Amino acid sequence: MRLIGNIIWFVMGGFIMGLAWWAYGVLAFITILGIPWGRSCFVLGQFSFWPFGKQTISRKRLSGREDIGTGTLGLIGNIIWILFAGIWLAIGHLMSAVACAITIIGIPFAIQHLKLAVVSFAPVGQTVVSNQVADAHNRL
Repeated sequence: MRLIGNIIWFVMGGFIMGLAWWAYGVLAFITILGIPWGRSCFVLGQFSFWPFGKQTISRKRLSGREDIGTGTLGLIGNIIWILFAGIWLAIGHLMSAVACAITIIGIPFAIQHLKLAVVSFAPVGQTVVSNQVADAHNRL
């Protein structure tokens, strides 16, 4: 079922939004200072291509300890991110969600776009894991 969902997703906005994430990632890497944001963009861009069967989770929650992206510097990085790219990616995911939600069949895809719109505001400190790993850490 995940394979079918991912294939339909890819056609219904996943491809375009994944490319948008990767484009911001390339721009971030070009600036050198933006490498932490670029890394997050590539991880979340791949997630945006094939999201079914995976979830985003805080690296702090996953590892049980803070790192540079999950502490104060990560918060500052996410605030800067929102101003330069996060808002635009969120708008793209919101527009895709509205387009998908027009039909009943597209509602699960709209929900995925909404999840990605939320992650667009704070990608630094996040990672992508399988649903099983995320469920195991959410129970803790």
